[in-house]
Amino acid sequence: MTMDRGGARPVGLFWRVFWLNTLVGAVATVLLMVGPWTVSVPIRLTEALVLVAGLAVMLTANALLLRWGLGPLDRLNRMMTTVDLLRPGQRLPVTGSGEVATLIDTFNHMLQRLETERGTSSARALSAQEAERRRISRELHDELGQSLTALLLDLKRLTDQAPEPLRRELGYTQEIARESVEEVRRIARRLRPDVLEDLGLTSALTSLATQFDTHTTLRVRRRLHPGLPPLAPQTELVLYRVAQEALTNVVRHSGATVADLTLAPSGDGVLLSVEDDGKGMDGAGEEAGIRGMRERALLVGGTLQLHSEPGRGTRLTLYVPTGPAKDFP
Repeated sequence: MTMDRGGARPVGLFWRVFWLNTLVGAVATVLLMVGPWTVSVPIRLTEALVLVAGLAVMLTANALLLRWGLGPLDRLNRMMTTVDLLRPGQRLPVTGSGEVATLIDTFNHMLQRLETERGTSSARALSAQEAERRRISRELHDELGQSLTALLLDLKRLTDQAPEPLRRELGYTQEIARESVEEVRRIARRLRPDVLEDLGLTSALTSLATQFDTHTTLRVRRRLHPGLPPLAPQTELVLYRVAQEALTNVVRHSGATVADLTLAPSGDGVLLSVEDDGKGMDGAGEEAGIRGMRERALLVGGTLQLHSEPGRGTRLTLYVPTGPAKDFP
């Protein structure tokens, strides 16, 4: 058992309950000793009613005192069943004394440690994911893309030399190869947004919206404010990836026809918003994609919120403060 700051030995949970019950019993005993109540043999009806009423009062007082004394444990239990490490900062006020206060304080420190460890492990996982994306993008562009390009050139040469009946068939094959080259390039761009590194976040989001307009049935209306504050490279990458994942979720799950992509200054940071006119989440829990976006947001100190109503679409917002961001480990 720990010692308090004054050096006195704190009251343990067992003794806390014991003394609360003793207090109730002592008060009841004193009232019986000094009160005008007597018990006859055999007991009378009025005396029995008085004893039952006294017992009820004693039990009620005992229950109220126990609820007051053990209330912090009840709050701790509720927090333990609802806490979410992707929504950091949830803490319990340290109330009570002795073992109860120590338990709550230990729980708060455990949450802080778990949030820190999860943040570090998430950063490493996302860093490895980005590295793997870059590697696959390079292989697609440098190896598969070049092989398909060489195949396309050979098909063009054969098409020029082939007789007319065969030329038409080779032309179809040539068109399929050309579409394959474009698809490989599109996948490589999604895996590694070179335009983000070369031209910045606004141009990257414009290119992203254009890709969804071109290759899906979703119409993306973009409102990208030109006067954005300076952002760290990792912050820009998080904003881009969240926008990419959000639009992908809209296409896959919402059934929406229109989505609004907005990026604008807000207070001491920037606010990214993706809003669609789809069917909403209909009370469904957060899937892995949304939790992945929350993890990315936490890496740059951002706050991600999701609001959805059945039949009225979904609105996702990400607020990120400006300032230097730590590189992913």
